[in-house]
Amino acid sequence: MPIITVAQQKGGAGKTTLVAHLAIALAQRGLTAATVDIDPQASLSHWYAAREEALGEDATGLTHRQISGWRTQREVEELANEYDVVIVDSAPHAEMETKNAIRSASLVVVPVQPSPMDLWATKPTLELAAGEKVTPMLVLNRVPPRANLADLIERKLKALKVKVARSQLGNRVGLAAAMMDGRTISETQRRSVGAAEVKKLAAEIYKAAGGQKKLR
Repeated sequence: MPIITVAQQKGGAGKTTLVAHLAIALAQRGLTAATVDIDPQASLSHWYAAREEALGEDATGLTHRQISGWRTQREVEELANEYDVVIVDSAPHAEMETKNAIRSASLVVVPVQPSPMDLWATKPTLELAAGEKVTPMLVLNRVPPRANLADLIERKLKALKVKVARSQLGNRVGLAAAMMDGRTISETQRRSVGAAEVKKLAAEIYKAAGGQKKLR
């Protein structure tokens, strides 16, 4: 089953928020989902702990693992044999665990905020994916409304000859606010524009990763 590694060597790009929202969005559409945290900061694991506390250990809707060291690739691939989709939150730097997670991935998702700094910082991540011969997909994240700069950044990204997701995530407070309680915007604001954006993006990424199961 697909392994989706979310990677970005620039910190603060919204990597962990994207992992959590993708996992829950796909679980809500009928897939069995597992998340893997290999980032030493363990932000995703903190989110999952808050989720367990809020909902109960048996009601989180997904499986979570925190992994480090040489066994990363093997454990991620073992999870892929058990679940419909595995989504990995990688470390922000090119550490061994990140390289292993990218090596085993069906798709590398690279979140990019619409700023020149994020655009420049994206290139090392793309080079890392190319080195492991894994297809990357760029996702514009935290896009402000009516942003001319976002349009310019999108054109620059396409000029890199890399796949850019058609779906984007707006700069919405609800995404981060939901994370505080171990939830996602598709649970706290189910009918919001933000929830609709996440649902659309999750389906696009799942398909790009080679997902075959029909989503509810």
